[in-house]
Amino acid sequence: MTLTDIMRTSPVIPVIAIDELQQAVPLAQALVAGGIRVLEVTLRTVHGLAAIRAIAEQVPQAIVGVGTLTRPEEFVAARDAGAVFGVSPGLTSALISAARASGLPLLPGVMTPSEVMAAREAGFNQLKLFPAVPAGGVGMLKALAGPLPDTLFCPTGGISLETAPQFLALGNVACVGGSWLTPKEALRAGDWPAITALAQAASALRAG
Repeated sequence: MTLTDIMRTSPVIPVIAIDELQQAVPLAQALVAGGIRVLEVTLRTVHGLAAIRAIAEQVPQAIVGVGTLTRPEEFVAARDAGAVFGVSPGLTSALISAARASGLPLLPGVMTPSEVMAAREAGFNQLKLFPAVPAGGVGMLKALAGPLPDTLFCPTGGISLETAPQFLALGNVACVGGSWLTPKEALRAGDWPAITALAQAASALRAG
């Protein structure tokens, strides 16, 4: 499965931060039950790698990726834990080398036209616009489509269920990233039906 295939599998990729390891598997099951199969488990907490491993082993329907890759050594560790793609907030020469060496498909973050062009020169045509709303949101993506039509985006940062359709209507957007599918209060309460309901609403959205 290519990175483009992964991006087009679900209209929304939930950005997940696991505070308690026991939340990982039931959370993934709840999201999959709602039709959201592509999951970005971030390394923002100490449980990131363990959560990826648990989901990869116990929720085979999920396509689990690793988010917040900021250090080269994290690529191999995430791949070995079971991640099948990676997401980073930005792109550096060290991360480019680590992605190539690990074989982990990378969705790197960009914010400006120059960063998009630099990523393309390095061989990355699937990119994360981050932070999407501060970077200019829908207007920025429309502007980028003219000079850089071969680039496919997953905008992430400041997007909600209400604003996601505006992004998904754009031809250069395959999916959006969002943390609204995993509200902290629902995770703390173990309210998995609420997570499934949010996933169902998100999976009903469609990319243009």
